[in-house]
Amino acid sequence: MTILIGVLVMLIVVFAFVLTVKSGQYDDMEGPAHRILMDDDDPRIPGNSSEQKKTEVSQIDKEQNQI
Repeated sequence: MTILIGVLVMLIVVFAFVLTVKSGQYDDMEGPAHRILMDDDDPRIPGNSSEQKKTEVSQIDKEQNQI
């Protein structure tokens, strides 16, 4: 009886593992870890150009002067 329960549990675990592999759960294990270390101020990242930063700073200055 104990062996039957052990085999049943093993089959459930293997089935669950196969489902997670097929769903892509383990596709990119390192990507999120590397993205958290990326520098957000890098000008090569779209949307981080120095011109855009200057515009944002000037808008913040205008808002602070209005207060």
